[in-house]
Amino acid sequence: MGAAPEGVTHLRFAGKGREREVGAGAALAIARAARVEVLAFLSGSLATFTVPVAVAGTPFQRAVWAEIARIPYGESVSYGELAARLGVPRGARAVGAACAANPVPVLVPCHRVVGGNGSLRGFGAGVNVKSWLLDLERRVRARLRERYQGTGAGLDAPTERASRGKEP
Repeated sequence: MGAAPEGVTHLRFAGKGREREVGAGAALAIARAARVEVLAFLSGSLATFTVPVAVAGTPFQRAVWAEIARIPYGESVSYGELAARLGVPRGARAVGAACAANPVPVLVPCHRVVGGNGSLRGFGAGVNVKSWLLDLERRVRARLRERYQGTGAGLDAPTERASRGKEP
């Protein structure tokens, strides 16, 4: 996990026991906070990240990442649908390339982008990890729906940073 004073700059999946944060001062504090939030997310106890993200990318990549951040927790969209939302209806492969270049997977949840038929396509940490993340989100979302059914809780609203106006 790496950060700058403005936010998390990169996140890489490592083997067990190899966690580390990179940065100094405010950047190190952000990296440490991000680590805590990612671990909480992976345990199913957090759906919305609060740590800021500061990623570099082309304008198209940044647009793709911003749109990915709008995908609700526990749901998925296809590369083609995401491309259409961006006004590039034949841009599914370009969206896939932007997903592959995402320096902060999970924080910008590219695992929620799937093939046109729902099939799982590439993911930097492996398709098995992508499958696990999607299953985790669906289980947590189902548990929350069951717990709060009839209470009026708005579980269908996007739960990621886009719902709070924070975009990558």
